[in-house]
Amino acid sequence: MTAVADIAVVGLGVMGRNLAANLADHGVTVAGFDRDAGRVAAFADAVPRAVPCATLDALAPALKGPRAALMMVPAGPAVDELIAALAPRLAPGDILIDGGNSHFQDTRRRAAALQGTGIDYVGLGVSGGEEGARHGPSLMAGATAAASARIAPMLTAIAARTEAGEACFARVGPDGAGHFVKTLHNGIEYADMQLIAEAYHLLRHGAGLPLPRIAEAFAAWNAGELGSYLTEITVAILGRQDGETGQPMLDVILDAAGQKGTGGWASNTALDLGMPAPTIAEAVHARCLSALKEERVRAAMPRPAAPLPGTDGPDFVRAVGDALLGGRIAVYAQGFAVMNAARTAFGWDMDLAGVASVWRAGCIIRARLIGRILTALRRAPELPNLLLDPDIAALADGATSGWRRAVGTAVAGGVPVPAMASALAYWDGYRTERLWADMIQAQRDFFGAHGYRRTDRPGSFHTDWTAAS
Repeated sequence: MTAVADIAVVGLGVMGRNLAANLADHGVTVAGFDRDAGRVAAFADAVPRAVPCATLDALAPALKGPRAALMMVPAGPAVDELIAALAPRLAPGDILIDGGNSHFQDTRRRAAALQGTGIDYVGLGVSGGEEGARHGPSLMAGATAAASARIAPMLTAIAARTEAGEACFARVGPDGAGHFVKTLHNGIEYADMQLIAEAYHLLRHGAGLPLPRIAEAFAAWNAGELGSYLTEITVAILGRQDGETGQPMLDVILDAAGQKGTGGWASNTALDLGMPAPTIAEAVHARCLSALKEERVRAAMPRPAAPLPGTDGPDFVRAVGDALLGGRIAVYAQGFAVMNAARTAFGWDMDLAGVASVWRAGCIIRARLIGRILTALRRAPELPNLLLDPDIAALADGATSGWRRAVGTAVAGGVPVPAMASALAYWDGYRTERLWADMIQAQRDFFGAHGYRRTDRPGSFHTDWTAAS
């Protein structure tokens, strides 16, 4: 076969086929392979100048050197199996790109294993779903600078564009950094979705507002500081009717949400790094709780009738909006703090402003708040937490009164708002000079002689707590 293709896409499911079509739209000739012959045929029909390959043996000869192959297969063993099949068919200087949702530690391992072969390995975080893959995703590359520079022209061409025309592609660090950033993106996504769901739930089942009024509230929020892709689609969801029953779509959808695991990865990684990300974790737990539908039905107790006291009028709607804004700020602060900790722990040359820049368009969590975050990180690149930026802190502070009202009303009325409450506790805890850990240190020393630190001098100390003082 004549070498005519600029890149190969291996794995021609929805994401792989749409990325291939996006590449083709920008003048890139794409070779494609999938074990499913039907997918290869669909790729050949849908992608201009497609080079369909029936076997992996046909793939490498179809590529112009140095060769690049984008793997779009499910995370886990399938990636290792594909690397084992592709690597012998490649040569030093070629590039393997994993565009799936791989765990970043797997990506680090795979990059290290390929170092001696001369094959460059890229862990590419891809956000935007099917629509983004086809028309412009947000792309986060973990790669050497040299490997990133070689693939940058193609990936910059297909990436989403900001309003100013900037491409949402960036090298965010070496080896596993791209997949790490994508994992934190998904953790923030989990939490933001949960916050939005709680705002809807509180307005509907706490304040007793009809769906059209709730849709108006979300539309107004979307025009301001809460503007985001997720807020925008919430307005559309609130206004949608079921074609079969004529009921609101939300009334015919089961209240049990699934997940694919990346939110849990984000939470576990934060814990591994010793960095608090409680609202991200709470969003994962909330999905797990929602899945216990049968148990919840058995345990259900009568709830106070809506509207709850203090929820009538526009002031309460504004309070819920404040809770959503404050919660979103806290969630982004948690996510970027975890990335900052990873940057130090793994020795990555990660530019957090670069991360914020590629999240401005194309990705699921794109939001007006990202602009403020980007400004803050450009002003102070080593900022350990976004809440230390005076402008972001002032925005959260302005929301605090309404945030407390919304959470307090929900708690008093038995309406669960785990993400809103967790985010508020994080905001309060981060701004509290003296917390409760003095008691925890004393308890640990009492039962386990673990020692404690003092306020008046350095070192570790132990007290015999059973002896007379």
